Amino acid sequence: MTSADEILDVVDEHDEVVGRARRGDVYARGLRHRCAFIQVTDAQGRLFVHRRTSTKLVFPSLYDLFVGGVVGAGESYDEAALREAEEELGVSGLARPSFLFKFLYDDGAGKSWWSAVYEVRCEVPVRPQAEEVAWHAFLPEAEVRERLGEWEFVPDGLAAYERLRAFRGSPRRSARP
Repeated sequence: MTSADEILDVVDEHDEVVGRARRGDVYARGLRHRCAFIQVTDAQGRLFVHRRTSTKLVFPSLYDLFVGGVVGAGESYDEAALREAEEELGVSGLARPSFLFKFLYDDGAGKSWWSAVYEVRCEVPVRPQAEEVAWHAFLPEAEVRERLGEWEFVPDGLAAYERLRAFRGSPRRSARP
């Protein structure tokens, strides 16, 4: 089975499941679905940044500030966050990522998904999944901000990053997914 054949829940504007479809069809038809975004830091507090492979179905070869991906049919955001983080980082036994907030990403051009944002600390060496990650590094936050103007980042990750910065600046917490 290819990633395009994976079955996803299709959701409405309230994040309620309204059907199921193959990932390839979800993307081709612009159907709303669910994703998990996990910001990973190392023991020094540096952020995991990577460049996606050229074979990715969405945003190939762009840089990303999060690991993560689609939530499978019947899978919870929490389950997807742990699965995706371990897969992309190439680690096992990772602590369960901490949920921070959820938002609806919509680019106005047919790409729309509910996005649950998490964070996790990874203190073991990473071996990123070659099918997902072409390049990676743990970078200090100041360097990440510099790179935002130089590298082409995935737009949904940039939206999540800006929301995360605002969230951390606010004492208010969002409801769980």
